[in-house]
Amino acid sequence: MAKGLDVGTMNIICAEKGKGDSISFAQQRNAFLEMEAGDLAQNMLNSAKILYTQKGDIINVLGEDAFKFSNVFNKPIRRPMKQGIISPDEKESIPMIKLIIERVLGQPEKDGEIAYISVPASPVDSNVNVLYHSKTVEALAQRLGYQTNLIDEGLAVVFSELGDFNFTGIGISVGAGMTNITVAYLATPIVSFSIARGGDWIDEQVSSATGVANERITAIKESDFSLDSEYEIGSVQGALALYYDALITYLIANLKKKLLEVAPPDAEFPIAIAGGSSRAKGFLEMFEKRISEANLPINISKVKKNKYTNSDSKDPIYSIARGCLIASLTREEAEVVEEPEEEKTEKAKKAATA
Repeated sequence: MAKGLDVGTMNIICAEKGKGDSISFAQQRNAFLEMEAGDLAQNMLNSAKILYTQKGDIINVLGEDAFKFSNVFNKPIRRPMKQGIISPDEKESIPMIKLIIERVLGQPEKDGEIAYISVPASPVDSNVNVLYHSKTVEALAQRLGYQTNLIDEGLAVVFSELGDFNFTGIGISVGAGMTNITVAYLATPIVSFSIARGGDWIDEQVSSATGVANERITAIKESDFSLDSEYEIGSVQGALALYYDALITYLIANLKKKLLEVAPPDAEFPIAIAGGSSRAKGFLEMFEKRISEANLPINISKVKKNKYTNSDSKDPIYSIARGCLIASLTREEAEVVEEPEEEKTEKAKKAATA
């Protein structure tokens, strides 16, 4: 059974085909928290089936539970990834990512099972090298027995959301560490790049401006914030709105700059936006307003809006994993029987409507 794996700075998510046309997701936060070991703590963790590691007198709690324990014990979490790639500052990065990938991806049903894995495109505003990160996460999946393929996050959004448009359009993944953008024509990338700003950048700027801890800002952003609301000057919410606007403006400016370097075909390009940092209420409306003011050198037909809810498989946090799965299913079917490109595209479109 083919799978799709989104290795994000904030979440690692696996998508696989469920019953009928449904898609099931397995998800873990890409984070861990260090605690002192003890019989009581270990018994509690074991009974709750919480993912953790132990080394001597130290326990590392992984995933979503790391955030829960962080708030309870008022301790900062540690992040295996930074700015969209494996963090060079965190010595436990690779062991922690390995465990989370093993938990969400699981063992293949057979050797050579296909898995497409999302990776960031090279950033235009940073010297960050994405090659080491990409090859490392690919190797972790290969060691489980998967036949792996890498796909840019932005292109995964195109596969997930733009099947009704023949996979032509702009896929944008607004993640925690980076924002990835791909302009595609008939599933073929014309432009693919990233910027070294995302949800973490917003949190850091707001924290610096207000003096509130990053973890607290993340909690407010995810539970008590809307871009279409009026907030008191000097509040955390007001600062969040300001830096969301700054991120969107910066994203569009870089998109325009990259489009001026190429000659896109004469076609209509819808935009699909995904990623956890796009979940804020009012994000799409603010983006649509800014894109209409940008005078891009291509015809933007629409900004694709879906009515997402946190419990819906169409939630933008799942879009990249879903796009990876569609790419995997398309590849799997193509390997069974060699088909004309037109038939491959049709099968990919059917998978995208699942």
